[in-house]
Amino acid sequence: MDIIQAIVYGIVQGLTEFLPISSSGHLFLVPALLGWEDAGSGFTAVIQLGTLAAVLIFFWGDLTRILSGWTAGLARREKRDTPEYRIGWSVVWGTIPIIIAGLALRDLIDNQFRSPWVVASTLIIFGLLLGLAEKVGRRSQSLEAIGPKEGLIVGLWQCLALIPGSSRSGSTITGALFLGIDRESAARYSFLLSIPSVLLSGLYKLYDAREQLMDEGLWATVTATAVSFVVGWAAIAFLMKWLQTRSTSVFVWYRIALGLVIFGLLFAGVLR
Repeated sequence: MDIIQAIVYGIVQGLTEFLPISSSGHLFLVPALLGWEDAGSGFTAVIQLGTLAAVLIFFWGDLTRILSGWTAGLARREKRDTPEYRIGWSVVWGTIPIIIAGLALRDLIDNQFRSPWVVASTLIIFGLLLGLAEKVGRRSQSLEAIGPKEGLIVGLWQCLALIPGSSRSGSTITGALFLGIDRESAARYSFLLSIPSVLLSGLYKLYDAREQLMDEGLWATVTATAVSFVVGWAAIAFLMKWLQTRSTSVFVWYRIALGLVIFGLLFAGVLR
């Protein structure tokens, strides 16, 4: 992998990790369309650490507040009746499902799931689910309403992100909207919930695919990760501002259109 390819991968990762349009799907499709070799799930997981750094810095205030409230509740019972304590446990419970599913479905994720047919199908299906959540969700609850029960439910939705084309942010925002959470809070919780799962998957893949990553070139991986951090920061800022006054419908239509284009390319023999 040369530096130009690494920069392209970093831009795609940063743009699509947080917008509900699927980073893994785009990272699979871009090389297929450009005639490059598939970078692999290991490379994809590792460069997510760049976008993870963007989340940590962007939401540093929220993170320190929640972590402080959670640890205070662990230490003292009278400190447990706070939104921060409940949100802290919601992130813990919301992370458990994807750890179990990720380990159980590892071979499927690395092989059978990495297909343009799968990507096109999930782009459309989960796009329609996001549109349905927009229509039926009450959007009457804020971030403070999320507790362990809601975290577990959204965590189960997050498991769908293991399928390329579904989108981690898309699936978790969809789940939160179905629970009646407002758009901005759903996106904010989606980012918070992504931290432990992206960190764990990135570190695991960094070790598991270390030989492949060295073959690709260490500088290529570092470059893609750094670019994904910068672009990811901008994408977070854009999405949070967008959802303050607008719906997710533009992302729904984008997913459906992209899925149909991919199906067209497959039937035309352009994609294999």
